Parts: sequence; structure tokens; C-alpha cells
Amino acid sequence: MPIKPEELAALMLEVEKEDPIDFADLPFRDDELRALVANHLCEMAAAMEKFSAEDKLMTLLAVSAKLVLENLVLNVQLLRRHGLPVSESVESLLGRLRKPDGGR
Repeated sequence: MPIKPEELAALMLEVEKEDPIDFADLPFRDDELRALVANHLCEMAAAMEKFSAEDKLMTLLAVSAKLVLENLVLNVQLLRRHGLPVSESVESLLGRLRKPDGGR
């Protein structure tokens, strides 16, 4: 079931109610950024039209994982730049990485 960019943007906005995005002082309107991302993702989904269901799921998981990682890195960099502590959950996660065995 394909989703239209406008519908995806509306869903994004709904999700943001639980976890708002700080657009800070970006020189762009948040609705324009949301529409840009929604259009891009809908184009990606259309390009995967002939993928198997498993390949679609794997691709979407890979893209999501990359974005979550990028978001984590950018947030930690921003907090460090301003001398602010990371949240307890992020500190716990990063603490596992600092262990010699990688937290295993």
C-alpha cells in the first residue's frame, strides 16, 4: 500500500508529538523540511517496488539504523560542544562500548 508524501508528513508530525524535534534556528520551516524528507522517502519506497518483502524490510531497517546512528552521533557531538552531559540511557550505551570486550 503506497503512501503519499502528504500522508507520511502527517504521520511524521503525529510521531513528533511524543518526541518533538528541536528545529532550533534553522533557516527552514519545519513543515518544509518534513515535506522534503517525506518526498524523499516516498521516492525511495517507489524505487523498491520490485523488491521482495524481505529485501524491502532489510533496506528499511538499514536506512533506519543508519539514521538512528547518525542522530546519536550528532546529538553527542552537540552536547560535547556545549559541555552538556548525555542522558543516562545514552551514557549507559556508550559505557558498554568503552569496556574492553565491547560490552559483551
